[in-house]
Amino acid sequence: MSEEAEKLLALINDPSDLKKLKENQLPELCREIREFIIDETANNPGHLGASLGCVELAVAIHYVFNTPYDKVIWDVGHQAYAHKIITGRRDVFHSNRKKGGISGFPRMEESEYDAFGTGHSSTSISAALGMATASALMEDNGRSHIAVIGDGAMTGGMAVEAMNNAGVSNANLLVILNDNGIAIDKNVGAIKEALANMITSKAYNKFKDKVWLMLGGGTRYGKNTRAIVKQIGNAVKSTILRRSNLFEALNFRYFGPIDGNDVVHLSKILRDLERIRGPKLLHVVTTKGKGFREAEKNQVVYHSPGTFDRKTGKLTQKDDCGKKPRKYQTVFGKTIIELARQNGKIVAITPAMPTGSSLNLMMEVMPERVFDVGIAEQHAVTFAAGLAAQGAIPFCNIYSTFAQRAIDQIIHDVALQKLPVVLCLDRGGLVGEDGATHHGAYDLAYLRMIPNMTIASPMNEEELRNLMFTAQLPGSGPFAIRYPKGSGVMPDWETPMKRLEPGKGRQLREGKDLAIITIGHTGNHASLACDELEKQGISAAHYDMRFLKPLDEQLLHEALKTHSHIITVEDGTVNGGLGSAILEFQSAGGYRNTIRRLGIPDRFIGHGTQEELYRECGYDAGGIIASAKEILQA
Repeated sequence: MSEEAEKLLALINDPSDLKKLKENQLPELCREIREFIIDETANNPGHLGASLGCVELAVAIHYVFNTPYDKVIWDVGHQAYAHKIITGRRDVFHSNRKKGGISGFPRMEESEYDAFGTGHSSTSISAALGMATASALMEDNGRSHIAVIGDGAMTGGMAVEAMNNAGVSNANLLVILNDNGIAIDKNVGAIKEALANMITSKAYNKFKDKVWLMLGGGTRYGKNTRAIVKQIGNAVKSTILRRSNLFEALNFRYFGPIDGNDVVHLSKILRDLERIRGPKLLHVVTTKGKGFREAEKNQVVYHSPGTFDRKTGKLTQKDDCGKKPRKYQTVFGKTIIELARQNGKIVAITPAMPTGSSLNLMMEVMPERVFDVGIAEQHAVTFAAGLAAQGAIPFCNIYSTFAQRAIDQIIHDVALQKLPVVLCLDRGGLVGEDGATHHGAYDLAYLRMIPNMTIASPMNEEELRNLMFTAQLPGSGPFAIRYPKGSGVMPDWETPMKRLEPGKGRQLREGKDLAIITIGHTGNHASLACDELEKQGISAAHYDMRFLKPLDEQLLHEALKTHSHIITVEDGTVNGGLGSAILEFQSAGGYRNTIRRLGIPDRFIGHGTQEELYRECGYDAGGIIASAKEILQA
């Protein structure tokens, strides 16, 4: 950007500077912020589309409300880049999502303006209601509490639960529904249809605008205006919209829909709403990717597009140096189609992640056998259990970090009833730049405690295919397969599938000095480490467990009897996972081996590339080599 174009943004170091601007300067500031976001994310990838659509909303909120005294929660936090830029982080925004830099999501430790951390969706209304209730208890009645929630996040059960609670309170709570019709993929479900009906009802919106203008825009007549608007609004909304307004049925005062990309009008509306106490909802309509043609045209891809050409918007093409391994997600997406063609009972479920999980591939060829249930992980698991109870074989694909929300359903509805649900936990382990809120660190540990579960993790793409094949066979019961974000190691992965015996691992390499026992993709780190150790005169055996539950006890007896030094490696928390299971096995068997566990330590890991984080946690190839030398020298 030219110096002239930056003149307004350069003045904004925090919201107090923003308040010095005149209203007619706000559109120009929004343009500059939008250009700044595009410039930065072109070379430093991030969540582009959602944040471009929210620029006016962030500016209007900070322009009107007294932040950080007034509390603002962004749900989900990937729409909050403009918020970060105008709350003192413009000059460090180049470090966004980089190791040691600022987070891609709001984070309480990072700024007093980040009122609540929001990496997972649908939490904002609950948190804001809690804050509003605390303010009331402390007789701090002047504070506003704003939850900005996307229409995708509104499909999450927590959002509805919170509104149900808030609707019978007197909490000073403003929910701003940012409706752009899309989360990461297109939104689905009845709530989406209800919102679309509100937006597209020309009769209602025309009537509403006339009433608003007739009464002076909501400010001229004070309390009388609000009373009249409420009386008239309640009468006509359900009539013209042909059904009760969902939000007013929950005792929220509903306002909107309005153009969320008109910063001047939006600011005026927010000033009016600031004066109205109690629970209320403002419905704003925004355009995801606003102001960047390619992002508006292809909203799914440009949600988080990677690097792109700033001028043309075209995605950066990676160098194609021959045939390369595919992402585990692609292997899953292609393999489930292959299996579904062989087995008519197979269906697939995703909670709002068809593209990320590659189930969009199956949607294209078998749309009637793929179910996108929205951002509703708990429902997804029990829906899968219902399908299984009636003879279907559901593959329920959930990102590992989001599956944490459905632990009770996995226990009560699937495992307790021994139903043959295949849980495909995508992005298991450290995921990289999205950081602590998105790492799939805990799945191996929390699944291991559940009876009746089979838990497996593939070392490569061929193993993933074989595990998927095994899981859909009769008698397999509840079966979890977890695999990481990113690419595998096999360019030629489309091999014939075969059954793998549950609870049976394999020895990949013999060695006399120590044994390295791995599960999942980290076995590839261990293989590299074994090669380098051999060059240095250290002979390491390598065992790939494949299954965390049931454990291959015969293989473990062999490893512990023949090696006094053992290293376990997993891309998951060291507490409760593979390493813990082997320590328990050692204790039960009376072995006295020296065992060192490598994995994610007992702390939350920040953001960075996957390679940087593996190194930080000490289970990349270099970390395994260092641990091998240390354990042998101890």
